[in-house]
Amino acid sequence: MSSDKNKENKKDHKEKPSPIEDSFLDQALRPTSWDEYIGQKHIKDNVKILLRAAEERGHIPEHILFYGPPGLGKTTLAHLIAKETGKQMKITSGPAIEKVGDLASILTNLSSGDILFIDEIHRLNKMVEEILYPAMESGVLDIIIGKGPSARTIQLDLPPFTLIAATTRVALVSSPLRSRFSGGVFRLEFYSNEEIAEIVKRSSKLLKTELDEDALGEIAKRSRFTPRTANYFLKRARDYAQVNKKGLDKKTVKEALNMLAIDDIGLNSSDRKFLEILIEKFNGGPVGLKTIGAAMSEEEATVEEVIEPYLIQLGLLERTARGRVATEKAYTHLGFEYKEK
Repeated sequence: MSSDKNKENKKDHKEKPSPIEDSFLDQALRPTSWDEYIGQKHIKDNVKILLRAAEERGHIPEHILFYGPPGLGKTTLAHLIAKETGKQMKITSGPAIEKVGDLASILTNLSSGDILFIDEIHRLNKMVEEILYPAMESGVLDIIIGKGPSARTIQLDLPPFTLIAATTRVALVSSPLRSRFSGGVFRLEFYSNEEIAEIVKRSSKLLKTELDEDALGEIAKRSRFTPRTANYFLKRARDYAQVNKKGLDKKTVKEALNMLAIDDIGLNSSDRKFLEILIEKFNGGPVGLKTIGAAMSEEEATVEEVIEPYLIQLGLLERTARGRVATEKAYTHLGFEYKEK
């Protein structure tokens, strides 16, 4: 009997995970207040003023657009604004709103003061975008019923709402849509290594994982200046330490990231392959995008939008009128001898 009871107790114990493990980790690691949100000071200061002023006037905040590379905290900022204002937030994305009816359904179901968050707004259908203009400016929804000469327009009044949008490609957001974000258009910057270390430190506490300063620095310098990447490395290092029964120190972090093929400055295997092909096969360049894409067996868009930006940011690659050129820094990092051309 006592044996059966012990089994039941163990079973009950397993079925009660900690709150952090019971939800999606990325969501659980998301800051819940302005003080917890590290970095992007200029955006925080501007948004705080915007929210405070709207609250004092008894108005809803104006529409806001955030843009920048993935993983810098655009969605997190939207969640923080909803939390600070105490309003409900409805979340959708540009590709999910396929028809005018989809947008009409979302807008008419909003309550007064609600926040509508549209991620990847640059992928919004142009027909849908046209309907969004009067909704943002005048708080009305124009719906056309019927076709041809018998078609007529019905105008529906919408409850006051705040639109917060995010995009990784602001150039693809049309000028008329951008101009309607009267609260501001804010660009998120890459983080410093010190800021990344602070973010990882906070995340490690939430994950109940002990990290020393050297281990924090190791993750930070390989994180590509991006919090999402840093948190990903932290989780993988934690997994590696757990499985191998090791403490999470600098040596263990290095071993875990080496398994992921991430080197000392954050280059992955694709980044290194790109530079090696450029140096070994094409004498460091210049070489065209099509040629290097074919040599890597990668699509041109992948090379241009995924691989090249970080290499250019680190000064390992130059884009010239004649093609891509590896810099002296790239030769040095990969251990090749650099010859002045």
